[in-house]
Amino acid sequence: MRMPTSLEWVHEALEEGLGPGRIMVDAPLAPLTTFQIGGPARLLVEPQTTHELVSALRIVRAAGIPHFLLGLGANILVGDGGFDGVVIRNTVRDFELDATGRLRAAGGAIVWPDIIRHTTLAGWSGLEHFAGIPSTIGGALWQNLHFLSPAPARERTVFLDEIVVSARLLGTDGEVREVDRDWFRFGYDYSMLHETDDIVLDATFHLTRSSTGDMERIITENRAWRAERHPPLDSEPSAGSIFQKIDGIGAGRLIDQCGLKGTRIGDAEITHRHANIMINRGGASARDVRQLIALVQERVRRETGHLLVPEILFVGEFDEGENP
Repeated sequence: MRMPTSLEWVHEALEEGLGPGRIMVDAPLAPLTTFQIGGPARLLVEPQTTHELVSALRIVRAAGIPHFLLGLGANILVGDGGFDGVVIRNTVRDFELDATGRLRAAGGAIVWPDIIRHTTLAGWSGLEHFAGIPSTIGGALWQNLHFLSPAPARERTVFLDEIVVSARLLGTDGEVREVDRDWFRFGYDYSMLHETDDIVLDATFHLTRSSTGDMERIITENRAWRAERHPPLDSEPSAGSIFQKIDGIGAGRLIDQCGLKGTRIGDAEITHRHANIMINRGGASARDVRQLIALVQERVRRETGHLLVPEILFVGEFDEGENP
């Protein structure tokens, strides 16, 4: 299909800014997500430096073209119709740790295993709790990444915001500014990034000294805990938890109470490991997942009176009548 004039202009501008051969047309998105579902992007670009990322974002914003910033592709469902615009996959992975425990990491830097392995071996604590969770720094800030405190007590939830110092953002006006921790207004699965189109270029964290052995124990225990409850992404692709947490109850508990574990539509299935996670059995479509989500919502509402709200992000074009 021929690209509209505006997309052609963006294509040319991106190639001029990043170099020829760097822009992919009708690029498959499913392999770039943990769910392994979704159609292609009209254009896909993968900036490798902060300068390239800022340049690409300024170009697509100036053109008014629909665009989406992609990290590791977790917690999202791409529509079967793909994305009719520009997907910018952030591959800026830089990070540095100084002698005082101050960590600066690019928005596209990978929390696990890259950064956590590095900080743990260096004897700096704060990120080891999140081992095994697929996320970039930008995604971690967006959702205020969290996990249970160390075993055996696991008496509270540990949040990323506990170690955040500041971040550099690219605003919709094209300007770069630095914000402190308070700007994010962190909450459970929430930050101010939900309310704005600001993009995290990099962030700074303050870590504390700890024993590498103690941190390795936490990493091992947390990964084992997740392995019992979360399907392995390499053989059972998923987007993580589908529905938002309901205080005092838990979405998974309600779904399980309705006997829905193992329920399947097409190749989308509610895993037996965790009722709030759906897996792709190999050929699931976004339509399969949307129908399974609707089935769960209707059954839980009818049998318990609770309304489940999806926490995953729906990206791109869905079948008629299926748009989220």
